[in-house]
Amino acid sequence: MSPMPALLATAALLGLSAAPALAADPAPTRAAQVRAPAPAETRAAYERMDALSRSVFWASEQEVNPADPVAGVKLAQALRELGRYDQAAEAVQATLTVQPDNLDALLELGRAHIARGQAFYGVAPLEKARDQAPRDWRAYSLLGVAYEQVRRFDDARAAWNQALVLSPDNPDVLTNAAMAAMTQGDAPAAETLLRRAAAQPAASGKVRQNLAMVLGLQGKMGEAEQILRRELPPELAERNLRWLQARNAAGASASTDTARTWSSLQGG
Repeated sequence: MSPMPALLATAALLGLSAAPALAADPAPTRAAQVRAPAPAETRAAYERMDALSRSVFWASEQEVNPADPVAGVKLAQALRELGRYDQAAEAVQATLTVQPDNLDALLELGRAHIARGQAFYGVAPLEKARDQAPRDWRAYSLLGVAYEQVRRFDDARAAWNQALVLSPDNPDVLTNAAMAAMTQGDAPAAETLLRRAAAQPAASGKVRQNLAMVLGLQGKMGEAEQILRRELPPELAERNLRWLQARNAAGASASTDTARTWSSLQGG
């Protein structure tokens, strides 16, 4: 199943025009042409917008101040959501060039490399993030995904176990572990993990949709349909159900092809 394209609203950024300068004093012109970073309330407002709008805004903010760590990380996040993974890695690398120990930037660089299918290059920054913040579950959770992608399966399980020690029953960690189980062809284990994740108060709708997909891929279409119709608009629910029915009709097993499809369901 190919992910449904999101409707993206473009953001129009208003530039500040400089006041005319007197020929005898060019200094005010130069000062007026330098735009200050956007105030906190403007930044907060853009964070509630779609990924394309955020990418335009944060690119502008990074241009104003290339050393702005918030702009670099936020730009990378938006680009990653748009599927522009190489650009996301480049954007956050610019932040790490001036702040090599920035924790959020290290984590985002790891995410970008994982998303672009080059998790090997994400291991080092994620391990650095883990060593810097050994009580932060995020580094362990992401390391589990990176290790899994480079087939370091024992290391992946150890990383996820540690993440769950730091953040018990964290639905994000459980979902990552479930995705790995599914790509290895162990749908029952993925179902168990996702049921546990979906039972958490902080679980997102995506977790429940993932559970529906795992159920459907095992032929448990009744429960899968109930979940999808609760979580998705009718047309999206129908599309997901048709995809599951087609997979089951084809007799698809948890093979490499199923693993690849599962990965696409997770947004890469």
